Amino acid sequence: MAQVNNSQLKRKMEYPYEEAKPRRQIAYVFDTNKCIACQTCTVACKTTWTAGRGEETIFFNNVETKPYGGYPLRWDVNLLRELKNQRWSADGSYEGSTIFEQTAPGERVRGWRPAERDYAYPNIGEDEVVGMLEKGAFFNGMHGSWMFYLARICNHCSYPACLAACPRKAIYKREEDGIVLIDQSRCRGYKECVKACPYKKTFYNMVTRVSEKCIGCYPLIEKGEQPRCVTTCIGKIRMQGFMEAAKEPRKDNPIDMIVNIRKVALPLYPQYGTQPNVYYVPPIHVPGDFLLQMFGPSVKQAVETYRNIHDDRELLAAFLLFGNTTKIIHSYRAEEHFAVGYNELGDEVVRVPYTEPVHVRAYYDEKIGTYRHNTP
Repeated sequence: MAQVNNSQLKRKMEYPYEEAKPRRQIAYVFDTNKCIACQTCTVACKTTWTAGRGEETIFFNNVETKPYGGYPLRWDVNLLRELKNQRWSADGSYEGSTIFEQTAPGERVRGWRPAERDYAYPNIGEDEVVGMLEKGAFFNGMHGSWMFYLARICNHCSYPACLAACPRKAIYKREEDGIVLIDQSRCRGYKECVKACPYKKTFYNMVTRVSEKCIGCYPLIEKGEQPRCVTTCIGKIRMQGFMEAAKEPRKDNPIDMIVNIRKVALPLYPQYGTQPNVYYVPPIHVPGDFLLQMFGPSVKQAVETYRNIHDDRELLAAFLLFGNTTKIIHSYRAEEHFAVGYNELGDEVVRVPYTEPVHVRAYYDEKIGTYRHNTP
C-alpha cells in the first residue's frame, strides 16, 4: 500500500496506488436546502444514459430521502456499521480507519456487495420524516421531526475505491479532468467495483455482463457545457466546475470559493477515505450529530456560514450562478448589482442580478380592456 495525502482527512492514508493528480479535477456542489426531490435530474440522466437493456435498475443519478431512504438498500448503513472507531480529532483530522486501511486478508478495499433485491426499491422511504407529529404541531412553531433530500451521483473520487479494487485494471481516472471511467472492453464483470464503491455508484448490467457507472457527461464537459443532471435541475441546486488539483484555490473560481475558501459545501462520508469530489451544502434544519456523521467535523461551521450568506457578497454571488447557464463557469466576479460568470476563455456567459426586478401590473389593463385577477 502506498501512502497518499487525503486533504479531507487532514492526514496521509493507505491506498493501493501512488498518488497521481489530474491536471484539474471535476467537482460538483449540491445545495440540499433547495432540493425538492422532483427527480427531474434522475429522469434526465436515465433517459440519456441508462435506457437500454439490462439498465432497468441502474440509476447513475438518484434522489433519496434521508434518514430512511437509500438506493440500493442500506448503501451507507451497512458500511458504517463495519467501519470501526470513526473519530475526528479537535483539529479536524480523522483518527479512524478508512475502507483502504481496514481490509480483510487478500482484499484491497473494505466493502459489501448488495443483493439483487436491494435494487428493487429506488424510492423507499421517500418523504418519511423522523418521529411522529402530534395533531396541530404544525401550527405551534418549530417541531422535532425532520427529513431532507439527498441527490447522489458518482463522486469521481480522488482515490476511487472502484479503481483500487478492479483486478482487470479496467477503471481509470482521466488525466485531463479527473473523471472516473470504466473501460468496458477490459471489464469481465467480476463486480469487485460494485462491492468496493462505498456509495454504490457502480452497477452491474446483467445483460451485457459488464459494469457501468456515471461518465460525468464527458461529451458535454469537452464542449464546455455542464452535465445533464445539472442543467435540468428545476431547483437550481447544482453547479459543476473544476478545481485545480495541484494549485492553491482561486477566489474567482466559484467552486473553490464555496468548497475550499468559505468551506460551506462538504464531502459526503469523508471517513470512507475516497476523497469524493461532489460537495454538499448541509441541510440547516437537521440535528448536528446526524450531519457530523454524514459530512464530517466542519458541518457546524458550514451551516453557520450558509445561514449568514446574505452578509458575504462574494459567496452569495457564487450561489446566484447556480442553474442560470448551461456553460461551465471557470471564473466569476461579484459586481455591484450582478454576479457575472465567465467561461474558460474569459467570455461572459451569465449575468444574474442580486435582486430580481419587481413589476406591479395594474388591476385593469386599459390597453386590452380587461382585468387581471392575479393582482390583489
